[in-house]
Amino acid sequence: MAKINRRGALGSLLTGAGLAALPAGGEAAPAAPKTWARGIEGQRKADLGDGTFLNPILAGDHPDPSILKDGADYYMTHSSFDAYPGLLIWHSRDLVNWTPVTTTLKTNVGSIWAPELCKHDGRYYIYLPAKAPNNNTSYVIWADKIEGPWSEPIDLKLPRYIDPGHIVDEHGQRWLFLSGGDRIQLAPDGLSTVGAPEHVYDPWRYPDDWDVEGFSPEGPKVMRRGDYYYLVTAVGGTAGPPTGHMVIVARAKSLAGPWENHPRNPVVRTVDNAEKWWSRGHATLVEGPSGDWWTVYHGYENGFYTLGRQTLLAPVTWTADGWFEVGGGDLSKPIPKPKGGKPGPHGKALSDDFSTDKYGVQWAFFDPKPGEQGRIQRENGVLTLKGAGEAPSSGAPLIFVNGDQAYEIECDIEVDPDTRAGLILFYDRQLYCGLGFDEKAFVTHQYGIERGRPANPHGARMRMRLRNTRHIVSFHTSGDGGRTWKRFDRGMEVSGYHHNVRGGFLMLKPGLYAAGKGSARFRDFRYGALG
Repeated sequence: MAKINRRGALGSLLTGAGLAALPAGGEAAPAAPKTWARGIEGQRKADLGDGTFLNPILAGDHPDPSILKDGADYYMTHSSFDAYPGLLIWHSRDLVNWTPVTTTLKTNVGSIWAPELCKHDGRYYIYLPAKAPNNNTSYVIWADKIEGPWSEPIDLKLPRYIDPGHIVDEHGQRWLFLSGGDRIQLAPDGLSTVGAPEHVYDPWRYPDDWDVEGFSPEGPKVMRRGDYYYLVTAVGGTAGPPTGHMVIVARAKSLAGPWENHPRNPVVRTVDNAEKWWSRGHATLVEGPSGDWWTVYHGYENGFYTLGRQTLLAPVTWTADGWFEVGGGDLSKPIPKPKGGKPGPHGKALSDDFSTDKYGVQWAFFDPKPGEQGRIQRENGVLTLKGAGEAPSSGAPLIFVNGDQAYEIECDIEVDPDTRAGLILFYDRQLYCGLGFDEKAFVTHQYGIERGRPANPHGARMRMRLRNTRHIVSFHTSGDGGRTWKRFDRGMEVSGYHHNVRGGFLMLKPGLYAAGKGSARFRDFRYGALG
């Protein structure tokens, strides 16, 4: 168990497997398995330290993984949706332990879905679909070094399509494969398209009696091995029924087709609601450090839709008929690690004393307006956040991704007159909960609305704690810097704060907010995973 308060604030908290709360489906959420490894601040990690790993390899909101093998290095990025800076790149040498490198997208062009990270002729590219009001299109950004600097986004003018997948054909021509089985040619520099999209593949169709969200062929990833190109696609919808999302495969000797469907499609699918991982799909194949093969894809954790779609790793076996199979079952049990890789550190500290700049690598704004970064000032261990509007939804809150089923955050918060600030769990501007305060009153937030303003005995400065214990949320406050704590008398249950209720493909993220005419000052932010 992690202790995040040097004054012993967590001394009486949960240990071991902890409690099981009720998720949205009404069944008891599974308690934490004893086989989980714990890393920084008690955060769960995949590497069990005995030559095996337990999924997820990246816990929390890391959907639509796009992975690149670059010599002995692996780089991966994910959909960042409305969080800016976005498209954080991760690095690994063994496919199991990952550390952040940099965020690549600073300019808000909309909600970012299913990017494609690739390298061509020594240059790195990310192709990214963006959904914005009245402007759904795809962009490209590029860099000569993975650490950046990365370019500003260039509009490829591709309306309607999502999830581009980059591939180079036998003639050296570059292509993007698109949702629905279409493709479009790229210019040699990869920064514009040539001609119009063309349809080249009719995806395999599942039986009519399967419970799915919709056909929705998307996430095409293309690779070449031997005489064949292999096209890996997701169908069945992204969320909805747990058995919907799946991985299908086709192959062809030319990118123009004809494409032959895998005789044993789908190669990945959740088949039972009792499985550990739901809605598994959107896969990319990658060669391991010793020449074996693996795939990364995403899935929802049974009972924890609120954590978003998490990145999973599974072994791939090539068969005598030139196809491949994906192993690992429902991924609820440990799997032998890829051989030959060099393990490194995993994850990142989420506590922040505000002495260094973690904007982008940890903290991000939700759908920020132009210039919103100017609301932040960091100096001498204090983060000052200028207020905006009258509620957490009025201005972008500062939020971050975490991956634990149970955790606690706490922070010292001070407000100006006519200003409210606090700790928040934020899905989007219509769905969030938390506790804030001004000089005279607390402000409770639930379901995205203000629920009450009880008296505040602490005045303009207090230390506040938010605890999320498998969907059960409680708050504590302290007027003496954390020496003594008082439990706030309103608790919340948040198992329904997720995509299948609200849409948007997002995660319920912890964070900070400031609203009103003045500013709030945050000091000594701490994160700790609970058992």
